[in-house]
Amino acid sequence: MTGVVVAVAADARHDFSKPTADVIRLRTGLGVEGDAHFGATVQHRSRVRRDPSAPNLRQVHLLQAELLDELVGRGYEVAPGVVGENVTTRGIDLLALPAGSRLRLGADAIVEVTGLRNPCVQLDRYQRGLQRAVLDRDEGGNLVRRAGVMAVVTADGAVRAGDPITVQLPAGPRRVLEPV
Repeated sequence: MTGVVVAVAADARHDFSKPTADVIRLRTGLGVEGDAHFGATVQHRSRVRRDPSAPNLRQVHLLQAELLDELVGRGYEVAPGVVGENVTTRGIDLLALPAGSRLRLGADAIVEVTGLRNPCVQLDRYQRGLQRAVLDRDEGGNLVRRAGVMAVVTADGAVRAGDPITVQLPAGPRRVLEPV
């Protein structure tokens, strides 16, 4: 399974959207250098209030460009970085990956998928109806979260638009992604 990096983004502030950049640098166990969510322990403000010592399973947010394409087609004004992702991808069904999947981004960086991004009300603050647009129901009526996946960095590296992405699935039984 292969894909490509469409865009990369980071922001030192806890803003909703992140400006795109030419390059981001991933640091093992910490995340995206210079990003507000950089750190070994939780950095999302709501999670820090609950338990500041909890491990940061949300170091890198990846979002599939195919979702942005769909949203644009439905009249939403979205682009890479707008919904807060660090890495916008194309060609890989991120939501179908099992927990523990490893993605090599470019020559050196590797991230391990920890779970799903749980779409929050900030999406609606950005654009009315956006939160509902990234939620769905499967045939069993279960909630489907489509706002990308979260990952931790397992190998340092620089990541740029145009970099290839390769996927390594975990050995053994597959664990379905849950919100983290």
